Amino acid sequence: MKSQQMVAHGAPLQEVEAATPTPGAGQVIVKISHCGVCHSDLHLFDGHFELGGGKKLSVEKSGEKLPFTLGHEIVGEVAAIGAGVSTAAVGDKRVIYPWIGCNNCPTCERGDEHLCGRPAALGVAVDGGYSDYVIVPHEKYLIDFEGIDEALACTYACSGLTAYSALQQVLPVVNGDEILVVGAGGLGMMAIQMIKAITGISPLVADIDDAKLAAAMAAGAKKTYNSSNPDALKELKKDSNGGAYAALDFVGADSSFSFGNGALRKGGKQIIVGMIGGAMTMPLPLIPMRAITIAGGYVGSLQEMKDMMVLVRAGKIAPIPIDVRPMNQAYQSLEDLRQGKVTGRVVLEN
Repeated sequence: MKSQQMVAHGAPLQEVEAATPTPGAGQVIVKISHCGVCHSDLHLFDGHFELGGGKKLSVEKSGEKLPFTLGHEIVGEVAAIGAGVSTAAVGDKRVIYPWIGCNNCPTCERGDEHLCGRPAALGVAVDGGYSDYVIVPHEKYLIDFEGIDEALACTYACSGLTAYSALQQVLPVVNGDEILVVGAGGLGMMAIQMIKAITGISPLVADIDDAKLAAAMAAGAKKTYNSSNPDALKELKKDSNGGAYAALDFVGADSSFSFGNGALRKGGKQIIVGMIGGAMTMPLPLIPMRAITIAGGYVGSLQEMKDMMVLVRAGKIAPIPIDVRPMNQAYQSLEDLRQGKVTGRVVLEN
């Protein structure tokens, strides 16, 4: 099989050939048809996360060891099954839940494998989807996507799931509530669809890129704001009768945090999902005085992905823009993402 492998952080990916894997007991081998390119792939590619103030978090803590194959938004066809597999069959087309845990700790026992301290996440801790094949450790991670285009289906394993899970943290909403989406990239575009389908609300959207804001309006945003405009926050508060009930930050920079936090009304909720990097500062007394909640969101659980895919398969989630490219353009796609040239999602195809 061929893989687009990272042999050094920040260096161009190399095409590497290796033997096609065979399944062990309980395992499934999936022949990959498509794999999405996510911004977190870029952090892993660079080798660190920016923490602000010149501090960095090394990705070695995630378990990744070079050489390594990135890619966690994976869809494909079951090519082989190991002993004991009963619900998957060769030929099944499935999207893979990649946020796999150790399955032997209290966190996993609660169904929160994505938060496991000893993760085995595909494309993060073990080799992932920039390849021809991938090893899936158990059939429970294979999810049916019948009726959905394969190139789109893979994006729900991270982009869709992350937006869906973040939204769950601010539900329920009531009449008159406004939800702000900060960042109109792949995650933000997916969030617009999730919010509309689940709550009936057309969200407000903020970004610094007018082209992405135009795409957000076309996708169903109620109103957009260029957050680099000094009057944007004042305008948003006027439009939302004093502020938004919730702000979902899919950027995760100090500037996006400040804008989202400033947009909240009293008692509002801010969910930080993006990991562009930086550090936040704010007066601590304002948190209890405003009675706001600041929380993080990290992808989502296996059950949440199953619940989300029910909505997707029912046609309740409109598709986001997809740019399909050959698998050997993985490195260029990472660089395009770095430079902000991607609207929606780049998906690599075998």
